[in-house]
Amino acid sequence: MLKITKKELETLKDLEQKKAAIKHDLGTLELQKHGLLHAFANIEEESNKQKKELEDKYGKININLNDGSYEKIKEDEQNN
Repeated sequence: MLKITKKELETLKDLEQKKAAIKHDLGTLELQKHGLLHAFANIEEESNKQKKELEDKYGKININLNDGSYEKIKEDEQNN
């Protein structure tokens, strides 16, 4: 029976183990990415609901996120 050297075999096994580890890590990252995208979509939806509630209450406004003050948006600004 013909065989490669033990050193060559060890090198091949080591490389295969490294490839498997990288595939595992990529799968883990993809799952994390999926979870983060889902969380982002939920927050975006919640943000849009909050904006709609504020618009219903105050009309079209620009809000300063530092202090909560706001200015009404004039009609000509809405059309731009």
